[in-house]
Amino acid sequence: MPKIAIIIGSTRPGRVGEAVARWVLGIAGQRDDAEFELVDIADFKLPHLDEEVPPSAGHYSRPHTLAWAEKIGSFDGFVFVTPEYNHSTSGALKNAIDFLFAEWNDKAAGFVSYGSVGGARAVEHLRLVMAELKVATVRAQVALSLATDFRNYSEFTPAGYHVAAVDTMLDQVVSWSNALAPVRAA
Repeated sequence: MPKIAIIIGSTRPGRVGEAVARWVLGIAGQRDDAEFELVDIADFKLPHLDEEVPPSAGHYSRPHTLAWAEKIGSFDGFVFVTPEYNHSTSGALKNAIDFLFAEWNDKAAGFVSYGSVGGARAVEHLRLVMAELKVATVRAQVALSLATDFRNYSEFTPAGYHVAAVDTMLDQVVSWSNALAPVRAA
């Protein structure tokens, strides 16, 4: 059974990403085809990338990088919960991604985004980054509007139809994570 991380992609005080990620985890928790775990990048207290050697070399020296690598390396796939800031993802999420290389490789990823246009532009940027890291991104994604899925732009109140979209995205992440298992094993 694959192990899938649901990654909270914001560290900002007052963030809504945690509520969104917990909602996704609640939907995922009703499934029996994978293990799901919430991963909060804020818990890892990653500074701006401070490794002297590029991550693709796989020689991490900092305790925070080693802890992050161990956590990410333990998963078969990912669901990134990302805000959209300035037509892209958050700097904190991009920084956390950039710390590692091999731990992301040959795995699957799906996206749940939120923003003024559902976070669609953040996901487009993340798809490019994931391709470089050898992560297969799934087609289905969940786009949440700050105007319609949040009361006063801050209290998460998702429309009911999003549950089916989450399930479809999770179907694809689990399927692709399973399909890539032989590649990871090699």
